[in-house]
Amino acid sequence: MTHIHTAMTRTQTKGHNNMMWLLDSLLAGWLLSLMSGPLGSFIVWRRMAYFGDTLAHSALLGITLGFMFDVQLNIAIVLCAVFVALILASLQRQHFIPSDTLLGLMAHTTLAAGLVTLSLVDSVRIDINAYLFGDLLAVNRQDLITLAIGSALVLLVLSRMWKGLLAASVSEELAQVEGYQVARLRLLFMVLLAVVIAGAMKLVGVLLITALLIIPAAAARPLSQGPKQMAALATIISMLAVAMGLGLSYFFDTPAGPSIVLTSALFFLLSQSGYRLIRPS
Repeated sequence: MTHIHTAMTRTQTKGHNNMMWLLDSLLAGWLLSLMSGPLGSFIVWRRMAYFGDTLAHSALLGITLGFMFDVQLNIAIVLCAVFVALILASLQRQHFIPSDTLLGLMAHTTLAAGLVTLSLVDSVRIDINAYLFGDLLAVNRQDLITLAIGSALVLLVLSRMWKGLLAASVSEELAQVEGYQVARLRLLFMVLLAVVIAGAMKLVGVLLITALLIIPAAAARPLSQGPKQMAALATIISMLAVAMGLGLSYFFDTPAGPSIVLTSALFFLLSQSGYRLIRPS
Protein backbone atom coordinates (compact mmCIF):
# COMPACT_ATOMS: atom_id res chain seq x y z
CA MET A 1 0.00 0.00 0.00
CA THR A 2 2.84 2.36 0.83
CA HIS A 3 4.39 1.86 -2.63
CA ILE A 4 1.03 2.44 -4.31
CA HIS A 5 0.44 5.61 -2.29
CA THR A 6 3.94 6.89 -3.15
CA ALA A 7 3.43 6.20 -6.85
CA MET A 8 0.09 8.02 -6.81
CA THR A 9 1.65 11.00 -5.02
CA ARG A 10 4.44 11.20 -7.59
CA THR A 11 1.93 11.05 -10.44
CA GLN A 12 -0.17 13.81 -8.87
CA THR A 13 2.93 15.95 -8.30
CA LYS A 14 4.05 15.47 -11.90
CA GLY A 15 0.59 16.40 -13.14
CA HIS A 16 0.56 19.47 -10.91
CA ASN A 17 3.98 20.54 -12.19
CA ASN A 18 2.88 20.08 -15.81
CA MET A 19 -0.20 22.20 -15.14
CA MET A 20 1.92 24.94 -13.55
CA TRP A 21 4.29 24.94 -16.55
CA LEU A 22 1.30 25.16 -18.88
CA LEU A 23 -0.21 28.07 -16.95
CA ASP A 24 3.14 29.89 -16.90
CA SER A 25 3.45 29.40 -20.66
CA LEU A 26 -0.09 30.62 -21.22
CA LEU A 27 0.51 33.73 -19.12
CA ALA A 28 3.78 34.42 -20.95
CA GLY A 29 2.04 34.10 -24.31
CA TRP A 30 -0.76 36.43 -23.22
CA LEU A 31 1.70 39.04 -21.96
CA LEU A 32 3.41 38.87 -25.34
CA SER A 33 0.02 39.25 -27.06
CA LEU A 34 -0.62 42.49 -25.17
CA MET A 35 2.44 43.94 -26.89
CA SER A 36 2.27 42.21 -30.25
CA GLY A 37 -1.41 43.02 -30.97
CA PRO A 38 -1.06 46.83 -31.16
CA LEU A 39 2.48 46.79 -32.59
CA GLY A 40 1.51 44.19 -35.18
CA SER A 41 -1.31 46.48 -36.26
CA PHE A 42 1.17 49.30 -36.86
CA ILE A 43 3.37 46.91 -38.86
CA VAL A 44 0.40 46.03 -41.08
CA TRP A 45 -0.63 49.69 -41.48
CA ARG A 46 2.91 50.80 -42.30
CA ARG A 47 3.61 47.73 -44.50
CA MET A 48 6.73 46.91 -42.49
CA ALA A 49 6.56 43.10 -42.39
CA TYR A 50 10.00 42.77 -44.00
CA PHE A 51 11.37 45.33 -41.57
CA GLY A 52 10.11 43.23 -38.66
CA ASP A 53 11.72 40.16 -40.21
CA THR A 54 15.04 41.97 -40.45
CA LEU A 55 15.00 43.00 -36.79
CA ALA A 56 13.98 39.48 -35.78
CA HIS A 57 16.87 37.94 -37.70
CA SER A 58 19.28 40.38 -36.10
CA ALA A 59 18.21 39.11 -32.67
CA LEU A 60 20.35 36.00 -33.07
CA LEU A 61 23.41 38.20 -33.52
CA GLY A 62 22.37 40.03 -30.35
CA ILE A 63 22.25 36.73 -28.46
CA THR A 64 25.72 35.78 -29.63
CA LEU A 65 27.16 39.16 -28.64
CA GLY A 66 25.37 38.93 -25.31
CA PHE A 67 27.07 35.61 -24.55
CA MET A 68 30.45 36.88 -25.75
CA PHE A 69 30.45 40.05 -23.64
CA ASP A 70 28.45 38.68 -20.70
CA VAL A 71 25.50 41.04 -21.25
CA GLN A 72 21.93 40.17 -20.23
CA LEU A 73 20.39 38.61 -23.35
CA ASN A 74 17.24 40.74 -23.55
CA ILE A 75 19.32 43.91 -23.31
CA ALA A 76 21.77 42.61 -25.95
CA ILE A 77 18.90 41.76 -28.31
CA VAL A 78 17.28 45.18 -27.93
CA LEU A 79 20.58 47.01 -28.44
CA CYS A 80 21.45 44.95 -31.52
CA ALA A 81 17.97 45.34 -33.03
CA VAL A 82 17.99 49.10 -32.47
CA PHE A 83 21.49 49.36 -33.97
CA VAL A 84 20.36 47.45 -37.08
CA ALA A 85 17.22 49.61 -37.28
CA LEU A 86 19.32 52.78 -37.22
CA ILE A 87 21.56 51.40 -40.00
CA LEU A 88 18.48 50.57 -42.07
CA ALA A 89 16.99 54.01 -41.52
CA SER A 90 20.26 55.64 -42.59
CA LEU A 91 20.66 53.48 -45.71
CA GLN A 92 17.02 53.91 -46.76
CA ARG A 93 17.49 57.69 -46.82
CA GLN A 94 20.28 57.31 -49.38
CA HIS A 95 17.90 55.81 -51.97
CA PHE A 96 20.73 53.99 -53.73
CA ILE A 97 19.18 50.55 -53.25
CA PRO A 98 15.48 49.48 -53.20
CA SER A 99 14.04 49.05 -49.70
CA ASP A 100 12.95 45.43 -50.19
CA THR A 101 16.42 44.48 -51.46
CA LEU A 102 18.07 46.28 -48.55
CA LEU A 103 15.82 44.58 -45.99
CA GLY A 104 16.45 41.15 -47.48
CA LEU A 105 20.19 41.77 -47.53
CA MET A 106 20.29 42.95 -43.89
CA ALA A 107 17.99 40.20 -42.63
CA HIS A 108 20.03 37.32 -43.98
CA THR A 109 23.37 38.98 -43.34
CA THR A 110 22.64 39.51 -39.64
CA LEU A 111 21.25 35.98 -39.28
CA ALA A 112 24.32 34.50 -40.98
CA ALA A 113 26.63 36.71 -38.89
CA GLY A 114 24.98 35.45 -35.73
CA LEU A 115 25.34 31.81 -36.74
CA VAL A 116 28.96 32.18 -37.87
CA THR A 117 29.99 34.18 -34.79
CA LEU A 118 28.32 31.63 -32.56
CA SER A 119 30.29 28.80 -34.17
CA LEU A 120 33.57 30.66 -33.64
CA VAL A 121 33.09 31.16 -29.90
CA ASP A 122 34.24 27.94 -28.25
CA SER A 123 33.06 28.94 -24.80
CA VAL A 124 29.42 29.30 -25.92
CA ARG A 125 27.29 26.19 -26.28
CA ILE A 126 23.58 26.83 -26.76
CA ASP A 127 20.65 25.00 -28.31
CA ILE A 128 20.28 26.95 -31.55
CA ASN A 129 16.87 25.37 -32.29
CA ALA A 130 15.45 26.90 -29.12
CA TYR A 131 16.32 30.37 -30.43
CA LEU A 132 15.29 29.71 -34.01
CA PHE A 133 11.91 28.15 -33.18
CA GLY A 134 11.40 29.08 -29.52
CA ASP A 135 10.36 27.00 -26.54
CA LEU A 136 7.30 28.50 -24.87
CA LEU A 137 7.04 25.59 -22.45
CA ALA A 138 10.46 26.45 -20.98
CA VAL A 139 9.52 29.88 -19.59
CA ASN A 140 10.22 30.54 -15.93
CA ARG A 141 9.06 33.11 -13.38
CA GLN A 142 11.91 35.46 -14.28
CA ASP A 143 10.70 35.42 -17.89
CA LEU A 144 7.18 36.25 -16.69
CA ILE A 145 8.42 39.20 -14.65
CA THR A 146 10.46 40.51 -17.60
CA LEU A 147 7.49 40.15 -19.96
CA ALA A 148 5.15 41.85 -17.50
CA ILE A 149 7.48 44.84 -17.16
CA GLY A 150 8.04 44.97 -20.92
CA SER A 151 4.30 44.80 -21.64
CA ALA A 152 3.55 47.58 -19.16
CA LEU A 153 6.23 49.84 -20.65
CA VAL A 154 5.22 49.17 -24.26
CA LEU A 155 1.52 49.80 -23.57
CA LEU A 156 2.31 52.96 -21.59
CA VAL A 157 4.43 54.39 -24.41
CA LEU A 158 1.86 53.38 -27.04
CA SER A 159 -0.95 55.06 -25.12
CA ARG A 160 1.02 58.31 -24.94
CA MET A 161 2.25 58.24 -28.56
CA TRP A 162 -0.79 56.63 -30.20
CA LYS A 163 -2.02 59.68 -32.14
CA GLY A 164 1.43 60.54 -33.43
CA LEU A 165 2.26 56.99 -34.49
CA LEU A 166 -1.13 56.68 -36.18
CA ALA A 167 -0.68 59.96 -38.05
CA ALA A 168 2.81 58.94 -39.17
CA SER A 169 1.44 55.57 -40.32
CA VAL A 170 -1.09 57.33 -42.56
CA SER A 171 1.39 59.86 -43.98
CA GLU A 172 4.71 60.93 -42.53
CA GLU A 173 4.61 64.17 -44.54
CA LEU A 174 1.18 65.16 -43.19
CA ALA A 175 2.20 64.13 -39.67
CA GLN A 176 5.23 66.41 -39.93
CA VAL A 177 3.03 69.28 -41.12
CA GLU A 178 0.75 68.70 -38.11
CA GLY A 179 3.72 69.17 -35.80
CA TYR A 180 4.67 65.58 -34.97
CA GLN A 181 8.37 64.70 -34.76
CA VAL A 182 8.34 61.95 -37.36
CA ALA A 183 11.98 60.90 -36.97
CA ARG A 184 11.52 60.56 -33.21
CA LEU A 185 8.32 58.55 -33.67
CA ARG A 186 10.04 56.25 -36.16
CA LEU A 187 12.89 55.60 -33.72
CA LEU A 188 10.41 55.04 -30.90
CA PHE A 189 8.54 52.48 -32.97
CA MET A 190 11.81 50.68 -33.76
CA VAL A 191 12.70 50.52 -30.05
CA LEU A 192 9.26 49.17 -29.13
CA LEU A 193 9.53 46.57 -31.86
CA ALA A 194 12.97 45.57 -30.59
CA VAL A 195 11.56 45.14 -27.07
CA VAL A 196 8.81 42.84 -28.36
CA ILE A 197 11.30 40.81 -30.39
CA ALA A 198 13.50 40.40 -27.32
CA GLY A 199 10.51 39.20 -25.33
CA ALA A 200 9.30 36.87 -28.06
CA MET A 201 12.68 35.31 -28.82
CA LYS A 202 12.45 32.59 -26.18
CA LEU A 203 8.76 32.01 -26.82
CA VAL A 204 8.42 31.61 -30.58
CA GLY A 205 11.97 31.99 -31.92
CA VAL A 206 13.69 34.12 -34.54
CA LEU A 207 11.95 32.57 -37.53
CA LEU A 208 8.39 32.95 -36.21
CA ILE A 209 8.39 36.30 -34.39
CA THR A 210 7.14 38.32 -37.34
CA ALA A 211 4.36 35.82 -38.00
CA LEU A 212 3.10 36.27 -34.44
CA LEU A 213 3.15 40.03 -34.96
CA ILE A 214 1.41 40.34 -38.32
CA ILE A 215 -0.98 37.36 -38.64
CA PRO A 216 -3.35 38.33 -35.77
CA ALA A 217 -3.33 41.94 -36.98
CA ALA A 218 -4.05 40.82 -40.55
CA ALA A 219 -6.87 38.62 -39.23
CA ALA A 220 -8.36 41.53 -37.29
CA ARG A 221 -8.19 44.04 -40.13
CA PRO A 222 -11.29 43.03 -42.15
CA LEU A 223 -13.37 42.71 -38.97
CA SER A 224 -12.49 46.13 -37.53
CA GLN A 225 -14.01 49.55 -38.06
CA GLY A 226 -11.20 51.65 -36.65
CA PRO A 227 -7.55 51.56 -35.57
CA LYS A 228 -8.21 51.05 -31.85
CA GLN A 229 -10.72 48.32 -32.55
CA MET A 230 -8.25 46.58 -34.84
CA ALA A 231 -5.48 46.74 -32.23
CA ALA A 232 -7.79 45.35 -29.54
CA LEU A 233 -9.12 42.60 -31.79
CA ALA A 234 -5.59 41.66 -32.89
CA THR A 235 -4.66 41.28 -29.22
CA ILE A 236 -7.69 39.06 -28.55
CA ILE A 237 -6.99 36.90 -31.60
CA SER A 238 -3.36 36.56 -30.55
CA MET A 239 -4.39 35.49 -27.04
CA LEU A 240 -6.84 32.94 -28.41
CA ALA A 241 -4.16 31.62 -30.77
CA VAL A 242 -1.74 31.25 -27.86
CA ALA A 243 -4.28 29.32 -25.80
CA MET A 244 -5.30 27.02 -28.67
CA GLY A 245 -1.71 26.54 -29.86
CA LEU A 246 -0.59 25.57 -26.36
CA GLY A 247 -3.51 23.17 -26.15
CA LEU A 248 -2.43 21.50 -29.40
CA SER A 249 1.16 21.36 -28.16
CA TYR A 250 0.11 19.81 -24.84
CA PHE A 251 -2.25 17.16 -26.17
CA PHE A 252 -0.52 16.25 -29.45
CA ASP A 253 3.12 16.88 -28.45
CA THR A 254 3.74 19.41 -31.22
CA PRO A 255 6.15 22.40 -31.01
CA ALA A 256 4.45 25.23 -29.13
CA GLY A 257 5.63 28.18 -31.25
CA PRO A 258 4.72 26.74 -34.66
CA SER A 259 1.39 25.50 -33.23
CA ILE A 260 0.52 29.03 -32.12
CA VAL A 261 1.45 30.49 -35.52
CA LEU A 262 -0.64 27.88 -37.35
CA THR A 263 -3.58 28.63 -35.09
CA SER A 264 -3.15 32.33 -35.87
CA ALA A 265 -3.18 31.48 -39.58
CA LEU A 266 -6.43 29.57 -39.05
CA PHE A 267 -7.98 32.68 -37.49
CA PHE A 268 -6.77 34.67 -40.50
CA LEU A 269 -8.45 32.28 -42.93
CA LEU A 270 -11.67 32.37 -40.91
CA SER A 271 -11.67 36.17 -40.81
CA GLN A 272 -11.13 36.38 -44.56
CA SER A 273 -13.89 33.86 -45.21
CA GLY A 274 -16.26 35.64 -42.83
CA TYR A 275 -15.49 39.01 -44.40
CA ARG A 276 -16.27 37.73 -47.88
CA LEU A 277 -19.58 36.31 -46.63
CA ILE A 278 -20.80 39.45 -44.86
CA ARG A 279 -19.40 42.23 -47.04
CA PRO A 280 -21.91 43.94 -49.32
CA SER A 281 -21.77 42.84 -52.94
